[in-house]
Amino acid sequence: MKNKPPNAGHVWKQFEDLALRLRLSTTDRVVYSHLFRHSRLEGKLQLRFSIPWLARGVGLCGNSVRWAVRRLIALGVLRLVERSKAGHVVEVRLPEQVPNVAATPDHAPALCPNRDDSFVELDFLKHPALRRAIPLRERGRCFYCQSPLTVSTRCIDHAVPLAELQDNSSRNLVSCCRKCNSQKSDLPAQSHLRRLYDDGRLTAPQLTARLRALNAIVAGKLRPPV
Repeated sequence: MKNKPPNAGHVWKQFEDLALRLRLSTTDRVVYSHLFRHSRLEGKLQLRFSIPWLARGVGLCGNSVRWAVRRLIALGVLRLVERSKAGHVVEVRLPEQVPNVAATPDHAPALCPNRDDSFVELDFLKHPALRRAIPLRERGRCFYCQSPLTVSTRCIDHAVPLAELQDNSSRNLVSCCRKCNSQKSDLPAQSHLRRLYDDGRLTAPQLTARLRALNAIVAGKLRPPV
């Protein structure tokens, strides 16, 4: 799908403003820039790609890239057209086309409507009250295996390992049992959930529900009660 390439300098200035408003991480910015380069700058509205191709292109691990793509889709920066085992097809939106941001003037200090940026920035491991809110969101159960938890048996886990993504926000933290925390180790949350299913600790409907919940947490749609 060919289209006239946009003015790269103008788009870059707009994207810098957008990144600040949406609090995009460094990984998010690098992923968007690479996809933008291989789509809109080449006159294409859509791009088909695989996670391994994208990871090689930006020099990051596959899990970090995969979660960055999910965040950009959840925020509306990318529009998912198709997803299959072969890869993704996305529309790489210009900053002015991102929903709820397009109407904001280029240099206005106002933040994107319906987004509480101060909440997104909170470090939930830094303050005890915030830390306690994570197991409340999970209703006292292990996010992964759904076993009931007590104060002495629960712990906080990073959905994307801290070594790959320096993020202590509520979008990257879940409450889990010590067994899952130990077995998951440096795996991403999705991989651990699939292993629980393979081991018979989760049924197919439970796996589907857990993966949906994980996507909602990453997108900021399941917030802790604070």
